[in-house]
Amino acid sequence: MSQSQPRAAIVTVSDRASRGEYEDRGGPGCEDYLRGVVTSPLEITRHIIPDGRESVADTLRELVAAQADLILVTGGTGPAPRDETPEGCFDVIEKELAGFGEEMRRASLREVPTAILSRQSAGIAGQSLIIMVPGKPSAIATCLDAVFAAVPYCLDLIGAAYLETDPARIAAFRPKAK
Repeated sequence: MSQSQPRAAIVTVSDRASRGEYEDRGGPGCEDYLRGVVTSPLEITRHIIPDGRESVADTLRELVAAQADLILVTGGTGPAPRDETPEGCFDVIEKELAGFGEEMRRASLREVPTAILSRQSAGIAGQSLIIMVPGKPSAIATCLDAVFAAVPYCLDLIGAAYLETDPARIAAFRPKAK
């Protein structure tokens, strides 16, 4: 394990929010989600950075080096020219977990047909799980609801901190020991 208390980092990727021209809604949406689902004591840090492959990759490298167990990256996952969040994430990710993106898109498609344009995914770097989510709080909840039951066990498998969830919200799945 990386440390006894789980550490989560939330990275908002937005040119306008990083300049203070736009209120960051993604970061607070991610934090609200984690505070509502995770029952373990959880240290959460939030970061707002400009769009761009390098800014995303540099920030993620710092967070992985600082032993963040779970990193949520919000924003910049669409097809627009400045949306380079996935490219920056994949510059750092050592193992992709494509099922996360597939399931998040499937859940989102039930609500909006443009979810097919999303390039969200997830992966592992060191002992950190990195999950890319949209920037809209309701979409964040939809996506994380679809995949979060697997997050605690994934953290177990990569040697990160132990994370418990509120079973009334999300029942964490851990295989039974034989």
